[in-house]
Amino acid sequence: MNPVTEPTDWSLWPAPAKLNLFLRITGRRDDGYHLLQTVFRLLDWGDSIRLRVREDGLVRRHGVSVAGVAEADDLTVRAANLLQTETKALLGADIVIEKRIPSGGGFGGGSSDAATVLVALDALWGTGLGVERLAGLALQLGADVPVFVRGDNAWAEGVGERLAPVSLPPAWYVLADPGVHAPTASLFRAPELTRDAPPATMSDFVSGVPLGNAFEPVLRAREPAVEAAFAALARVGSPRLTGSGSGCFVEFATREAAEAALARLPSGLRAWLAPGAARSPLRDALEASGL
Repeated sequence: MNPVTEPTDWSLWPAPAKLNLFLRITGRRDDGYHLLQTVFRLLDWGDSIRLRVREDGLVRRHGVSVAGVAEADDLTVRAANLLQTETKALLGADIVIEKRIPSGGGFGGGSSDAATVLVALDALWGTGLGVERLAGLALQLGADVPVFVRGDNAWAEGVGERLAPVSLPPAWYVLADPGVHAPTASLFRAPELTRDAPPATMSDFVSGVPLGNAFEPVLRAREPAVEAAFAALARVGSPRLTGSGSGCFVEFATREAAEAALARLPSGLRAWLAPGAARSPLRDALEASGL
């Protein structure tokens, strides 16, 4: 998706979803944060963000992004305010979020929305921080935000902030949303969560060694809807959980195989298709904008 500037001076920007192709917890830092390993796969599907520059310096969200999230608490508003503070920008923005990514599913919707606002407003306001400084700001908003700012599929370690770009083969995904909003904080506190998995290596991942998701057994045991989604997806492939959310997915090499699998799923399961992206559509949009 390229940014489209409309007669009203609104521009439209993509906020792609992501998948965690695996997720291991290998320990904890002294400050209590968990040490993770994962691979982020960006998708060519997600939310859209409409932005309009304001001359009065105000940042306003129009409409609702996620039910129950107040404007001041919205990650997109916080991202714009953070960029203003960092750069002492005098301009403001109107923000409209067109949601497609389900909340609480582990598909990265809120983080991606915030990253898109950072990247797009840095261009629209002419603040010119660039990717490295924006990624540093992004970490203040959440551990998953920097990967969307950088825009590459990535091997991640630490709390998710240590990123190394990886090249992933083309793939299509059947995604499923069981409709459960997974509470990340309480999942990290779950006594049955494995927190001391041995570190994986890139060669483990490339060779196809099953690396799993630490949250999968916890959510499947606690949430019948997640277990039911896994059972349905197991009819067409090998389902996996993404992130610490309830969202599930199955990977296929071709669109045709993914479409055939989707057609075999029960009608009561909310499922859809999305292609993997070689890099973030946001990077493509920024280049196409000429800003």
